[in-house]
Amino acid sequence: MSETAKHLRKPLSFVRRSNRLKPSYQRAWDAALGQELLDVPTGERDTSVAEGFQIDWEKEYGRTAPLIVEIGSGSGEAVAHAAASNPDADFLAIEVYRPGAAQLAARVRREGLSNVRIACLDAVEVLDKLLPSGSVSELWVFFPDPWHKKKHTKRRLIQPPFVQRAARVIAPTGVWRLATDWSDYAVQMREVIGAAEEFWNPHAGQRVGEQSPLTQVRLGDLDAASLGKEARPLPLAEALDAEGGWAPRFAARVETDFERKALQAGRRIFDLTFLRRP
Repeated sequence: MSETAKHLRKPLSFVRRSNRLKPSYQRAWDAALGQELLDVPTGERDTSVAEGFQIDWEKEYGRTAPLIVEIGSGSGEAVAHAAASNPDADFLAIEVYRPGAAQLAARVRREGLSNVRIACLDAVEVLDKLLPSGSVSELWVFFPDPWHKKKHTKRRLIQPPFVQRAARVIAPTGVWRLATDWSDYAVQMREVIGAAEEFWNPHAGQRVGEQSPLTQVRLGDLDAASLGKEARPLPLAEALDAEGGWAPRFAARVETDFERKALQAGRRIFDLTFLRRP
């Protein structure tokens, strides 16, 4: 790997918690490995992909179908529901946390979802090494780690280098869907992807002013309040979001436990949709 590539790969956007699997998850992992759970040779890290390894996706799924990729699938509530509802599409769930991947594998096998594959790998490695250019119909990034402390925001996934990776794999006119419950990350997503010439926002100018969830957050300083910090609301004139561009909730994105907890904490949900230019 070149020094430039190494630079673009650091810092990582995730920290792996304990990867020990309880017995039931280990059994699910072992049963799914090489089937629903991709068996990929790793590189210098156990979340990286060995140089030169490739996957024939049509052979992997046994057909030609639109490929939808979700990054950070967790235990798979959203992707499993979507796969069951859309049997004519193939789904690739990327989850770096082994217990989450094992739980999703168990769910996929239990529900008989033949159109789901799981990669327990770094998403950047998957995009760079396993996905051909223009192979992805839709890319989903729902509730990525917000790294909400200022000193950690450089670790966020949605940065200009990642936008270029996404632009390479998403097919012309393909869709990139995102959601977050942290307002400053939502603004970063809107700005960074919106600045890329490869994408355009079909909801530009929508949900502005008092209709914007960003305005609501600023008026109550809801993110700070959700952390138990002293809220410092802005006056309406300063709080108004004049840009908007927030998408309506993506109907196929089911409400997960994670999202429910965010709402219970008082935060707002921001959806964004970008289309890949032809």
